[in-house]
Amino acid sequence: MDFTFTEEQQAAVEAARAVFSGVAPDTVPSPALTQGAVAEDFDRPLWAKLAESDLLSLVIGPEYGGAGLDPIALCLVLRESAKVLARVPLLETSAVAMAVERYGSAELARELLSAVGRGEFVLTVGANGRTGHDPAELGVTARPETGESGGGGNGSWVLDGVQTAVPWAHSADRIAVPAHTGEGRAVLALIPRVHEGLTLAEQFSTSGERFAEVRLDSVRVEARAVIDAEGAWEWLRDLLATGTCALALGLGEGVLTMTSEYTGKREQFGFPVATFQAVAVQAADRYIDLRAMEATLWQAAWRISTGAGGALPASGDVSVAKIWASDGVRRVVQTAQHLHGGFGADTDYPLHRYHAWAKQLELSLGPAAAHEEALGDLLAAHPLA
Repeated sequence: MDFTFTEEQQAAVEAARAVFSGVAPDTVPSPALTQGAVAEDFDRPLWAKLAESDLLSLVIGPEYGGAGLDPIALCLVLRESAKVLARVPLLETSAVAMAVERYGSAELARELLSAVGRGEFVLTVGANGRTGHDPAELGVTARPETGESGGGGNGSWVLDGVQTAVPWAHSADRIAVPAHTGEGRAVLALIPRVHEGLTLAEQFSTSGERFAEVRLDSVRVEARAVIDAEGAWEWLRDLLATGTCALALGLGEGVLTMTSEYTGKREQFGFPVATFQAVAVQAADRYIDLRAMEATLWQAAWRISTGAGGALPASGDVSVAKIWASDGVRRVVQTAQHLHGGFGADTDYPLHRYHAWAKQLELSLGPAAAHEEALGDLLAAHPLA
């Protein structure tokens, strides 16, 4: 397997590192020190810097002012963002923008994508359904008001239901809402945040961010804003899960680096604790976790980027990556807390922030158990020769 990245992908990493180098993790709002949400909005100044560096247009096509790079490039940038706990809706905005360009109408793409690349338009998506345990599209029903299929026509769609734990919903300009039709198909509606019949109830994530329960009561959406192409929602869901794996990897790498630096300086009996066998073995185990997270992430991102075939659908590789990401990031932060001792729980030190973010990423887009079940279903449906 060749994990060599292209020059364009490597340039994106360098640009991301330059932007994120200005973010200090110990200044990120702490859920342990704040009642309710840690902030009303995401980091707008950082968002502006990402736009100035062309990182918000990275995966948007050249016809809309972007670089036209693939999900692998997006995951590389997400990995860098998580190392410093960057509070920006980069995954949600970029993933929805890619789905719009790939599956949406040309009119919708012209309306949204250039503004997204300039940082003037923020997108998010409801991927947790009604409870966070069932498929997201089952949380909302969609019916064409005119009895037509929509697909960019002149009709409209009517949506009813709930999407819970929608990130950045109070700050986004449009919310992508997956829904199911009477025929069982999944569609994706891009709804303005302020819209008749749509209400937002405040929720808080484990990391302290302001989420929302999005309720839809006979919300009417123009057909041009509804993506009903076959496989559109499934592709977006896989991309979101893969991006979450990239965030988990970056966070885990940041935590292991922090732990290595601490144990290299902390002394017991006149020696750095990093030289003790018990400490070194635990750190080595977590390094192995990170390398497994990395290998499975790039396999999933490559399948999504290229559409390459395999023994299982691409969603199988996504599930494998998410199993490793969920379990791996949890083990990394738990070991880090252990090796830091009581210092790791000090709210003046950034490790507790990483721990809260890790728990959020572990459960986002499904915990390991959910993806193990999904992988089992795929193996049952596609017996390996």
